[in-house]
Amino acid sequence: MNYLTCSLLNNEEIKTIKKELNISNQNWEDGKKTAGKQAAQVKNNLQLDRESDVSKKYTTLIIKKMLTNPLIKSFSLAKKIHGTMFTKSMRGMKYGTHIDNAFMSTGRADLSFTVFLNKKDEYEGGELIVDDINTEHKFKLKEGDIVIYPSTYLHSVKEIDSGERLVCIGWIESYVKSIEEREYLFDIDSGARGILSKFGRSDELDLIFKSYSNLLRILGN
Repeated sequence: MNYLTCSLLNNEEIKTIKKELNISNQNWEDGKKTAGKQAAQVKNNLQLDRESDVSKKYTTLIIKKMLTNPLIKSFSLAKKIHGTMFTKSMRGMKYGTHIDNAFMSTGRADLSFTVFLNKKDEYEGGELIVDDINTEHKFKLKEGDIVIYPSTYLHSVKEIDSGERLVCIGWIESYVKSIEEREYLFDIDSGARGILSKFGRSDELDLIFKSYSNLLRILGN
């Protein structure tokens, strides 16, 4: 399983974040400011100044929610969540096909994520497109939901036809670099926790959790 989607923010958190971001004096900058040389040629959006009080306050909230979400923790094995920022796209804006840099100024990018802050009917277009070899995956989730996907894949954001797309994006440096190894560990952990929930603790299940932990010690970095 190379992708994960799940609910992250509750309605009250979404309402508060959107209210703060929509204040007219917020410092929205050209998104090219943080793009690499290649990506800057196809990037057309706005991003909130990372050093602003509002950005720091609510990216901290989102990171905290991610680090305390059991499903996200199991899937990503996050060592560090970094580069988090709010971006805004309006009619005519898009982000063409690109690849995220392997190493940001803030850390290594193993996984990328997008937290959607709009209702789907608040804008037309703006789907996140992730190219997985010969398969194209489209993501336009409900407000408060997050999608996490490998940073090694080409991806893009389709042009906004109407309305406004508001998201929070960022990157995860994982304890396990390999997509395949993370998937194996996630499957073992998910299966073991499912058995624990249905049947309770057992000596056999202890062996599975032991093997999982020891594999993580071997594969982690």
